[in-house]
Amino acid sequence: MPFTPELVAELNLLALFNLHSTQEGIKVHQHSASPEAVAAAERLYSKGLTTQMDGGYLTQLGIEVAEHAQRVQDILAHSPKQTQQNPSQQY
Repeated sequence: MPFTPELVAELNLLALFNLHSTQEGIKVHQHSASPEAVAAAERLYSKGLTTQMDGGYLTQLGIEVAEHAQRVQDILAHSPKQTQQNPSQQY
């Protein structure tokens, strides 16, 4: 199952959280953020991952999910290029 644009927007917000400090949150401003980011912040809140509809702090579940999201991002962004084993494989 591919990532939907909505999930990508949520992952992008989760990537903004500083996991080294639970006292540091984010604020998604409705007047200056993209509509996609505002909607993503609301979805994260409704899923119980953040404390406020406009960001806030991560909940315990949110911390776990953000750790995984940031790890995936780190791996995909910094992995060495590997040769493709089967170039005809379609996704």
